[in-house]
Amino acid sequence: MRLAGKTALITGAGSGIGWQSAQLFAQEGAAVIAVDINEQGGRQCADAILQSGGDATYVYADVARASDCQRMIAAAEATYGKLDILFNNAGISHVDDDDAVHTSEAVWDLTFAVNVKSVFLGCKYGIPALRRAGGGSIINTASFVALLGAATPQLAYTASKGAVLALSRELAVLHAQDNIRVNALCPGPLRTELLMKYLDTDEKQRRRLVHIPMGRFGEAEEIAKAALFLASDEASFVTGSSFLVDGGITAAYVTPE
Repeated sequence: MRLAGKTALITGAGSGIGWQSAQLFAQEGAAVIAVDINEQGGRQCADAILQSGGDATYVYADVARASDCQRMIAAAEATYGKLDILFNNAGISHVDDDDAVHTSEAVWDLTFAVNVKSVFLGCKYGIPALRRAGGGSIINTASFVALLGAATPQLAYTASKGAVLALSRELAVLHAQDNIRVNALCPGPLRTELLMKYLDTDEKQRRRLVHIPMGRFGEAEEIAKAALFLASDEASFVTGSSFLVDGGITAAYVTPE
């Protein structure tokens, strides 16, 4: 098993990419700390792992709060003795996120708190734990829009994911000598609740699909498999990357410099 003997903490584990990653990591031998602000979803995630014969613990955390992030890292070490993998995956895309004129300051601040500050706080408290374990892997969920820009106005979300990308690059450089790898996972358009709430008609979905060379939306389980690679020792020479899993959309629209 690819993660045997490792402890993985995954934020946003109650749904989508986080849920699929938690299940997959557990199947591959990891003990999982399933973190979510949604207690029902988080507990169901951990329970599903336990019912499948894996090892998991649910921890409630608002990842935009320093005290909660400190507590979730402490819970990982207290429960399993160490932390090897930190997957800062929790994020939001607010329904009222729009262009610069129409996005409120409140929506901007909330989006950055959940999408960016949470990554900073996870790393602030997680990196010392990874050092104590002798190194490990940090995966931060960014997005293809960090490189491309969104066709539908969602300025706060796009800017926040750009920040995650920049933050991940610098952390990778700073902590390479600590044997800590840091990579930004950049999913393309996925068939998840987060995106489908915007693309709520067949016409809207067709307009988005025409831009994806593979002609379909990705699935959360496909992103989980990419996260598994980044978490595993198979990615031992991979750090500072913008790891795209996007059906070719970025390749089709980004012009080489």
